[in-house]
Amino acid sequence: MTKRAPGGGRKPKPTALKLLQGNPGKRALNKNAPTPDALAEVPEAPEWFGDIAAHIWCQVAPWLVESQILTATDLHNLECFCMAYQRWREAQDDITKNGIVVMGAKQEIKNPACTVANETMRQMATYGALLGLDPSSRARLKPPETAEKKNPFAVLR
Repeated sequence: MTKRAPGGGRKPKPTALKLLQGNPGKRALNKNAPTPDALAEVPEAPEWFGDIAAHIWCQVAPWLVESQILTATDLHNLECFCMAYQRWREAQDDITKNGIVVMGAKQEIKNPACTVANETMRQMATYGALLGLDPSSRARLKPPETAEKKNPFAVLR
């Protein structure tokens, strides 16, 4: 019999995410799991953001709040996403300006901005998936059920 490495395997989903995505296996949910409340208002972009990061914050944060996805505990993920986006845009600008190959000390080398662009794209994909910003992550999210479903025929009673 083989032993599993400590921490190996898939990490468990938070209960709140299971509720959003549905529970097709009908497994028991942790009733004592912390449930942070979704933010009701769009938070201001951090002051230390550059113009590009602040712009993407203003595009993404309202949708996340409206969709009741963004909580106070998720703000760091949104900050990381916005900063990765800014770094990616800056790297792309450098690649456009200087090309994929630049002159090194003795010979032509790959533009270091290409590496930055690739790394930041991976970061954007990771943080974007955590926030439901890509199509496959968004498909797994279900908006929270409203407390009261309106019956259009209730007035006829």
